[in-house]
This record gives sequence, C-alpha cells and structure tokens, in this order.
Amino acid sequence: MSTNTDQSTDDGALADRSLLDRLRSSQFLSNLLSNRLAIIGLTIILGMLAVAIIARVSYDLSALRASNLGTVGDRLAPGWAGSGGATQQLFGTDAAGRDIFKRTLYGAWIAIKYGTVTVAASTFLGVALGIIAAYYSDLTDNVIMRTMDVLLAFPSLLLALALVAIFGAGLWKVVIALTLVYTPRFARVVRGAALKVLEDEYIEATEALGATDARVLARHVFPNTLAPVTVQSTLNYGLAIIDFAALSFLGFGAAPGMPSWGLMLSNGVTNGLLTGKWWMSLFPGLFLAILVLGFNLLGDGMRDALDPRMREAVD
Repeated sequence: MSTNTDQSTDDGALADRSLLDRLRSSQFLSNLLSNRLAIIGLTIILGMLAVAIIARVSYDLSALRASNLGTVGDRLAPGWAGSGGATQQLFGTDAAGRDIFKRTLYGAWIAIKYGTVTVAASTFLGVALGIIAAYYSDLTDNVIMRTMDVLLAFPSLLLALALVAIFGAGLWKVVIALTLVYTPRFARVVRGAALKVLEDEYIEATEALGATDARVLARHVFPNTLAPVTVQSTLNYGLAIIDFAALSFLGFGAAPGMPSWGLMLSNGVTNGLLTGKWWMSLFPGLFLAILVLGFNLLGDGMRDALDPRMREAVD
C-alpha cells in the first residue's frame, strides 16, 4: 500500500516537473517573461482586473448613479478639504455629490466588461472571415476583403460614430459598432497568416486523405493563426477601451449617471475644469491611461516574443 502511494506521488512529481519543463522550454514564454515591460503591463492589467471585480462586488450601481446632494457633505468637494476639513471621499465628489473614488473604481469594471465583449466578438468574426477568404480565394476572397478594405478606409472613431448614429446611443450599441470597426483588422491579419499555412505540404496531404473543409480549417489552419491573433487582440483591447471612453465622452455611449470613465471625463470638463475642480477629470483619466498603457505594454511584449527579430532590431 505504501509502495503504491509512493509510486503515485513520484508520478505526480514527475508530471509536475514535466509541465514546468515544458513551460520553461517554451520559447514564446521565455521571451515574454524576459521582457520587463510586458511583465509590467501584465501586472497593471491584473491589478486593474482585481480592482474591477472588487468594485463590482462591493458597490451598488444604482447607488453610484443616484444624486447624493442631500446626503453627501459638499458638492464638488476635493477629497482632502471638504466640510469639516476633510471629506470621506478619497477623490472628492462631483457636481451631483457622488463619490468619485467609488465611481472611478467601478468604471474599471465597465471598461473591462464591454472591452472584453467587443474584442471577443470582433476577433471571432475577423478570424472566421479571414480564414474563409484565404481558403476559398477567388470570388469569396475578393468579396470579403474588398468589404474589409472599405471599412478600413474610414478612421475607426469616425466610422464608429457613424454606426452609433445609425444604431442609436447606448453601451451595447457601441459594442456592435466597435465590433464592426475592429473586425477588418483581424480579418486582414488572419488572412495573411492563413495564406502562409495553406502553402504547407501537409495541408495538401490532409485534403488528399479526404478531410473536410471544416476539419482543415478548424484543426490545421486556425491553430496556426493564433499567435498574430493574440497580439492583435491584446493591442485592440486598449484601443477598444479608449474608443468606448471617447464615445461616452461625446454622449453616445454610457447613459447619464453611469460611472463610465468617458462620461466622468465629460462631466469633469463641463463642471470641473471650467470651475477649477480639476479632480473630476484627473482620476478617471489617470485610470484610463494606466489600463490602456498596460495593454499596450503587454501587446508589444507579446509581439516581440513571437518575432525576436523585431526585438533585436530595437536593441
């Protein structure tokens, strides 16, 4: 009995060491972990994700949206010099007496939530269209890619504004608009990667053995396009968060009172900067910049890890 237990323990230890060895031997992981800026970016993202989850669990959205002029001390009060020498709000209060600290933290949840949905949807559509265009070529390729070219011809924010004007205002309408805006980027990246994969001889061998189109695309083409798609998704994540903030700033995204960073920046410009209450815009803008910086650093690090030649060129 003891021998069997010892044997199973040894097998588990060997399995653990084997997993660690595989992780250590991964060139991509090794390059990524050696990139300090990528590690900083990942740390920022994980930290902001923790903040977002804590805010989502701790704070009630309806309470954050409600005006608190009757219960909170000073309107437009700084966090360090409110009524009685100090307020209970670390970042102060806005024009409606709401706690900027709690609203800023909850804004991280909104940014990550809708950013994730946008990037996931645009990645799925872009990957599907890019692989189909590369595999079937000819008319299918021309129709798909010329449509993508038309969408790429417009600046992303301008196209998003036009689509939101058609669909109507609201966060989920913005998700649909930005999904359509980002899809062509993924389609182009995936099409280029898929064309290289389709040139390999094992694809022809797989087709000769009678594999269906769906099997070839799902089992052989798609897995070999994951590297550029992952990098593109990470970089687009930061861009999606910025565009969400921009559209909310312009009044097309979050509804009034929603603790969205873009809407808080808009309220800060309207009610804060013009009256010297600069903290209304500082804190949501700072959190927005930090989160986007994290995604950009991680995306750049992943790109360098996948293509060491770029890192050598920079060095």
